[in-house]
Amino acid sequence: MLQATINRLSPVIAKKNVLIITQEAHAKGESYHSLLPYQSLFEPIGRNTAPAIALAAAYLTSNGADPVMVVLPSDHVIKDEVRFRLYLDIAIQAAEEGKLVTFGIRPTRPDTGFGYIKTKSRIEHNGFQRCQDDSTHSPAFEFSSSVYDVERFTEKPDLATAERFLKEGNYYWNSGMFVWRASAILDEIQRHLPAVHQVVETIRAESLAGGGFQQAVEKHFVAMPSISIDHGVLENSDRVSLIPCDIGWNDVGSWQAVHEISGKDENGNALQGNVIAVDCKNSLIRAEKRLIAVIGVEDLCVVETADAVLIAKKDQTQRVREVVDALEEKGATEHVQHMKVMRPWGNYAVLEVDPEGFKIKRIEVAPGAQLSLQSHKQRSEHWVVVSGTATVTNGDEVITVHKNQSTYIPIGAKHRLENRSSEPLHIVEIQVGDYLEENDIQRYEDNYGR
Repeated sequence: MLQATINRLSPVIAKKNVLIITQEAHAKGESYHSLLPYQSLFEPIGRNTAPAIALAAAYLTSNGADPVMVVLPSDHVIKDEVRFRLYLDIAIQAAEEGKLVTFGIRPTRPDTGFGYIKTKSRIEHNGFQRCQDDSTHSPAFEFSSSVYDVERFTEKPDLATAERFLKEGNYYWNSGMFVWRASAILDEIQRHLPAVHQVVETIRAESLAGGGFQQAVEKHFVAMPSISIDHGVLENSDRVSLIPCDIGWNDVGSWQAVHEISGKDENGNALQGNVIAVDCKNSLIRAEKRLIAVIGVEDLCVVETADAVLIAKKDQTQRVREVVDALEEKGATEHVQHMKVMRPWGNYAVLEVDPEGFKIKRIEVAPGAQLSLQSHKQRSEHWVVVSGTATVTNGDEVITVHKNQSTYIPIGAKHRLENRSSEPLHIVEIQVGDYLEENDIQRYEDNYGR
């Protein structure tokens, strides 16, 4: 979805002008290779959207420039990308005049998972007749759009309020996509969020003094308050405008949203994986590891993964956050530790953990990739190659281990696993020791800067 977000900007925005803000934990994991072609800033800790946007604006203006920023979350599906780019062009024109522009989506239901924006007077009209996107050779179509002043924001109302908004009209879902000049949003952040602005100015000043922007972020970002750009700025600013958009938008923020964008059978069911659905209607049933059999249900979401199973009414899936809260209260780890863990070199899955002192993993190493040169103080490891060919550094020895062969890594030995072939390498690893957590790793060499 990150790559899809970037791709839909083409040919409007060049790769060199893409800046990705993400937490360091994500950047060093599954997204690592996707980030390489672009500028990136890594947050040491999550602080919501206002600090992230402030950080991006400060970075983009640190060399004296004042570009128009297009702020796009990467968890959106937009089906009509041609129209999206036309709306984007209008938003950029408004942003060049100093406006803070948001894209509004006309509500189709009283959803309590979205913020709502009420518009007032129309301030500008832009019409395009017989438009055509040359990059896709799509047929010509009628297009027109207006820019509206914003009266107020309402963040995730209750059901009764959402129903009233739909009856009143002039309310739009807040898409979370914004366009503005970097200096304009920094001015509003200084006005409405002085604590955020102060940290950003400290980061920018230190970077200009020669310390490096990323290094300054790592040093000072933790002092940021946690607040959304909607609550902190847009609800209070008098410079916000909205462009109503008809672009097939969905933020995929719930399993109900996944059902909406998925292909369905004749009964309205979206079925994925090894599923048997008998007399079911309008349901999402998704199986990742096991057979899921569902009988006689309607408007349900049933989602099975290696970690957990979720069963919920389709219109209640936004409440999954309550499950996360409950897990945190009981000190559980299912919401933060997953069976399959992505790494820049590939991935691993924990198959079994035994309190007597062993752990079994399935490890996949991508072609041409290698793990860090490392050692462990409290565990040994046994590696069995089940497919592919492994190159193993074990102390001073480098050996080749083929399918159906194994090797042993004793406690304290410097070791490395490599895949020098053009095919994926799969091994089963058995760890034995008094402590088996991931932080029992001392790295000596690493291609990924960890």
